Amino acid sequence: MNPGTLSERFAEHALSARFEDLPGDAVGQAKVFILDTLGVGVAGSSAFGADRILAAAGDWGEGSAVTLWGRRGRAPAGIGAMANAFAVHCQEYDCVHEGAVLHPLATALPAAIAQAERAGGVSGRDLVTAVAVGVNVSAGLGIASRSAMRFFRPATSGGFGATAAVGRLMGLDHAQLVDALGLQYAQTSGTLQAHVEGSVALPLQVGFNSRAALQSCDLARAGVPGMRDVFEGPYGYLRLFEGEWDLAATTEALEGRRWLVAELSHKPYPAGRATHGGVEGLLELMQGVAPAEVESVVITGPPVTARLCGRPDRPDPSPNYARLCMAYVAAKVMLRGGIDLAHYRGDELTDLETHALAARVRMESDGGSDPNALVPIEVRMTLTDGRVRHWRCEQMLASPARRLTREQHLAKFHRCWEFARDPLPAAARDALIAMVDDLENLPDLRALTALLAP
Repeated sequence: MNPGTLSERFAEHALSARFEDLPGDAVGQAKVFILDTLGVGVAGSSAFGADRILAAAGDWGEGSAVTLWGRRGRAPAGIGAMANAFAVHCQEYDCVHEGAVLHPLATALPAAIAQAERAGGVSGRDLVTAVAVGVNVSAGLGIASRSAMRFFRPATSGGFGATAAVGRLMGLDHAQLVDALGLQYAQTSGTLQAHVEGSVALPLQVGFNSRAALQSCDLARAGVPGMRDVFEGPYGYLRLFEGEWDLAATTEALEGRRWLVAELSHKPYPAGRATHGGVEGLLELMQGVAPAEVESVVITGPPVTARLCGRPDRPDPSPNYARLCMAYVAAKVMLRGGIDLAHYRGDELTDLETHALAARVRMESDGGSDPNALVPIEVRMTLTDGRVRHWRCEQMLASPARRLTREQHLAKFHRCWEFARDPLPAAARDALIAMVDDLENLPDLRALTALLAP
């Protein structure tokens, strides 16, 4: 690889990688998480905020190039990418790269599919390769960071991964893709304040950056120049958005020695990933225990887990706040025997029994030194009779070391399909699964997107 700015290296990697360069496991995991992302996007079509966003966007332009996942109607490419990306992330159910603290497909896949739909003739093999290089770019930025996350990385670095994926599919040359990355930086947004407040603006930021990736590539193709030293410059992304960084692991990915798409984790539960160790532990510890027997629960994990999900319970939380509140999620697990998409809708959010039990749950930091670590997680449950139960995990369920089985993966997809805003037939669901299983042999992705709407 030729030395140069990180923008130039990202562009070289994105454009020079071939499908044949991908190890079999990377191809397999790309297909797994493409299907998973489509499923959570379909479910998100009926979530809070989805209708309002599309209503607001109704006057933003005309066109019908792109399928709106899980609902009737079509949209211009930018609006479609924004709406679908919002739907993917708005329920905290999309895949994550734990080391990068990043949901890379939420931003990249809607933008890449929007480009594929408006261009036509984009194959499944093209998509798999574009997704793989996009994840290497976005998660590559995440794993480079040596500082605590201070901006919302799924939106910020996720947008660069989306730009790399779209630029590759668009056929940009090296100079144009470098320009596109610079133009993306001019549009990069993603504040953690939305996370703190549990605002619907959090997943909307993912949508903004997905749309921006299309705009950045369109502008670059038209000859609009962008910034060059986007990442390491004096006011570059790494310096301003991340703080301290080390590109050693990122370089492994850019040299094709590491494919980060093979390191993604499922979200087995629809809640912030930082809650998942607590959920698994409670499912284990509640065996044979009634909720009334629980005196207190203390969930301890690395600093970022408490920082992201150790927030206090509220009696009337927004859906977005509740998904990121360990106390609320834990209470639902103890009361309902699990956590489901339905637990963030309607009367579930204000259920008095849930909030009474949530008051007995506390999340604490273990004071560890790794600002991005999500494990280990410990759960300590004290019962009213004085007994104490303990549980601990070093790797969360659905991480690369503990992957979901195919049956678990498809059960999640089936459940997501049931939450489409406009009902989708089971035959289309099964056809989509089969199509993604054989994605490398699909000649045109428009056959796939046709299954995502009634």
